[in-house]
Amino acid sequence: MATAIRFHLDEHLSPDIANALGRSGIDITTTVQAGLRTAPDATQWDYAQRESRVIVTCDTDFLLMHKATPIHSGIVFFAKGSLTMREIIEGLTLIHGAMSPDEIRNRIEFL
Repeated sequence: MATAIRFHLDEHLSPDIANALGRSGIDITTTVQAGLRTAPDATQWDYAQRESRVIVTCDTDFLLMHKATPIHSGIVFFAKGSLTMREIIEGLTLIHGAMSPDEIRNRIEFL
């Protein structure tokens, strides 16, 4: 079991976020890296659960998936266009430093 949160960026988010977090030593994958470009949300969800990764998204479909399947690795959600890239990176860095995988499991954290 991982001792630190591992993230997965939804397809709609800039890979620059992953690059910045990766330079800080945070384990993060992108949809393209995972070979899931244009894959349905359910496929993204399954990948994140299989890999014990927290989905980072602005897609409200994942909030509905949380309701339908409340047992999951975690979700970090923010409203599209509500944050700058810097704010997203800082928020994810804070969550990574403050929470364990067990603490975010089955939860939605809002940025």
